[in-house]
Amino acid sequence: MINQEANDRFEKGRGAQFNPKNRFLKGQYVQEHVEGIDEWEHDERKTQYIYDDSKTLVNKVTSPDVGMMYSANPYQGCEHGCIYCYARNSHEYWGYSAGLDFESRIVVKKNAPALLRKFFDNKNWQPAPISLSGNTDCYQPIERTMRITRQLLEICLEYRNPVGILSKNALVLRDMDIIQELAKRNLVRVFSSITSLDEDLRRVLEPRTASYRSRLKVVETMAKAGIPTGIMNAPLIPGLNDMHMHDVLKAASESGAKWAGYTVVRLNGAIGPIFKDWLEKAFPDRAAKVWHQIAECHDGNVNDSRWGSRIVGDGKFAEVIKTQFKLYTKKYGLNETKMDYNVSDFRRVKQQQLSLF
Repeated sequence: MINQEANDRFEKGRGAQFNPKNRFLKGQYVQEHVEGIDEWEHDERKTQYIYDDSKTLVNKVTSPDVGMMYSANPYQGCEHGCIYCYARNSHEYWGYSAGLDFESRIVVKKNAPALLRKFFDNKNWQPAPISLSGNTDCYQPIERTMRITRQLLEICLEYRNPVGILSKNALVLRDMDIIQELAKRNLVRVFSSITSLDEDLRRVLEPRTASYRSRLKVVETMAKAGIPTGIMNAPLIPGLNDMHMHDVLKAASESGAKWAGYTVVRLNGAIGPIFKDWLEKAFPDRAAKVWHQIAECHDGNVNDSRWGSRIVGDGKFAEVIKTQFKLYTKKYGLNETKMDYNVSDFRRVKQQQLSLF
């Protein structure tokens, strides 16, 4: 459980506790270290939404160790506030900090549906699965009112292009009607990110996400409806949640998951100091141990950009995690079948409409 004295100094409902400097901005002034109790007595930071007319939506994923070919993210930044999130660094490209800005300054791509239609209408597009939430969560709180993700799913169904969904939010259940229609044509996979079953840990690790019980309910509901579903037990953080892997995979299997994956946390760029600050405040009794164990998984560094090892780590500790994962997935019948999407039914809606005349 989080240290109570540290908890008194936490900004409630946020993961990051400060805004580190944006490496792309010169002459920027930020407060990286809080000095004095008076500086903690401030109003709660409110989330702001920035509406953007983006030029592109779908990104080709070239990393050979990431299990996706294309991704689409209707939102940049994520109010869920997960302290470890690798997407924090991408917020700097928008002129914001990877810290508190990432979870409180949310860029909304309001023209995302139009961009997806344009992308599918391109004659050079060869149908392939597109992953929603390849970067930030497509079902974060603002989706409840914006409904952009729902529109993207409707378009995928209309064009019959396969789509993958990964979320920490139970809001995905709102769109069961569309997801079921996609599933009938083998066009969808729904994954829930479940890092632990310890709610005390979740509240500080992933402060604005759905409870673990709610996420397992998503898995159960999807499975009962015949929708292919799985979980990501990611990231695993040595000394914080790696010991919870067995219980997570067991619960996922019992809820109906067919697949599971994992990653080992890595703290590239600005995420390193953000995470270390959070770790020392939330778990001062084991901060040093956790930090060193993370480094042990990445050749002595907490950051790792090496293809082949950056996702699952290397070294003795990472090997133990890998072995346990294989053991537990086999024990609970996970990953026994391959995830094959239907790519043969794709159609360009414009061409379908023109054929009527």
